Amino acid sequence: MEIPKWHEFMAPSLQILTDGEVHKARAINNAAADLLGVTAEQRAELIPSGQPRYQNRALWALSYLARAGAVDRPKRGHYQINQIGRDLLDAHSDGFTEHDLRNIPGYISPRTTQVEEQLARSEESDDAAALSPSEQVEDGIARIHAEVAADLLTRLHANDPAFFEQAVLDLLIAMGYGGAEGHASRTQLSNDGGIDGIVDQDALGLSRIYVQAKRYTPDASIGRPEIQAFVGALHGNQAGQGVFITTARFSSGARAYAESVPTRVVLIDGARLASLMIRYSVGVQTERTVTIVKIDEDFFE
Repeated sequence: MEIPKWHEFMAPSLQILTDGEVHKARAINNAAADLLGVTAEQRAELIPSGQPRYQNRALWALSYLARAGAVDRPKRGHYQINQIGRDLLDAHSDGFTEHDLRNIPGYISPRTTQVEEQLARSEESDDAAALSPSEQVEDGIARIHAEVAADLLTRLHANDPAFFEQAVLDLLIAMGYGGAEGHASRTQLSNDGGIDGIVDQDALGLSRIYVQAKRYTPDASIGRPEIQAFVGALHGNQAGQGVFITTARFSSGARAYAESVPTRVVLIDGARLASLMIRYSVGVQTERTVTIVKIDEDFFE
């Protein structure tokens, strides 16, 4: 069972308000979720911003109802049904969609493009319609990041080992591990003793992070023997911490071993590597910045 679509919260929200009283948005959201049978597990599901997904959808339902004039907002975050809302509920007691709001005089749909019109007509069958507008934005960003992440791993694997090692060190510096005056350096490609790079976290090099970077195919699996060899290299350098970074993935045995040894060993697989590169803008650049606005309630009070 999936969390109800955002427009499915509209009719239950109006039902909660039929007592004619003023209710807080959160109380309406929770009561509507009760009517829809939203489970505790579903209520714990969060969107990337950290907001519960069901609340995000319920709030958008209230926003559209207010836009259609079906509810009044006597003060910030408080709602009360009016006659338009009662008429709407009487006409669509089993539920309605945003497309039904367009029959209300004065309502102007925010869906103005041809694509959005087509989406509105197929809300019951199109999975994308289950998402609230903010979820659609976050979903689009997530898909873009997934495509970029896959491209990053492909390009990292296609380049030579020296390029990959330097990219890994650039990432660690971008993450702040070089310190204010620290720096990172690659070891020689041959006879490196199992260490591909060193990050000095202070100007004197008293605190160091040793790095091993392995450029494997994304579907390859790194096992326990490789991690054991890396731990041995750390001991040979009298190091207490190291990072093993790869474009591939780690086996469960490799992860279990890394967690069991006294030496602090951090494993970063291809998926996390690509995610960190995107987060810290290493190997990527911002193509466009989109500003998302909302009503300033304080302005109207």
